[in-house]
Amino acid sequence: MTPEAVAALSSGGLDSCVCLALLARSHESVHPVYIRCGLVWEDAERAFLKRFLATVGDPRIKDVKELSLPMDEVYGGAWYSSGIHIPGYRDPDEAWEIPGRNILLLAKTAVWASLHSVNRIALGTLSGNPFPDATPEFFEGMQTALSRGLAAPLEILRPLAGMKKPEVIRMGSSLPLEFTLSCARPEKGLHCGTCGKCRERIEAFAESGVPDSTPYASRVDLPGLADDRP
Repeated sequence: MTPEAVAALSSGGLDSCVCLALLARSHESVHPVYIRCGLVWEDAERAFLKRFLATVGDPRIKDVKELSLPMDEVYGGAWYSSGIHIPGYRDPDEAWEIPGRNILLLAKTAVWASLHSVNRIALGTLSGNPFPDATPEFFEGMQTALSRGLAAPLEILRPLAGMKKPEVIRMGSSLPLEFTLSCARPEKGLHCGTCGKCRERIEAFAESGVPDSTPYASRVDLPGLADDRP
């Protein structure tokens, strides 16, 4: 095993990109892993991640390993697969659940990590995540199950677990955060500004006190829009 290495689940989102930069401070090599599952925003995510990493230019962050885990037969016409009825600006966080997402991502990444002598997996989950596969109990159980199933000790790291998004923004304020994607309905390479993920980003920047240099297709003035449903 190589304890100096870590495989980091990387989506191109603000949290996962800040997580990558943070991991690079404490590990000799960070291996970003991007997994395609058939979500509508994946091409845009991948483009943002590529641009972020090129701008940061940290040699400790290695080339992105892109893996495929097609879920079309399972997801069917769900909003995250079809792009229809994506939660709008005022919809609650609970509307954003993609069932079992961390189960899928961690399982595939764990096998890749095991085959490449990496015994740490990291992801940028934050405090207050409301979903059942984002609790401390879940991660503890998953770590145990993956270690047993692969017959090798495996550690799941969550360096941002005690933080909320405004804190993450402040911590990553020196990074090119404008090259991170927090949008479920990107328009021509821009954040749409009207989905719930954009609302979360806009409000977090406002609370953080860090200027928001994100280009939005339709920049929203808080608290929201008159009509937020596509």
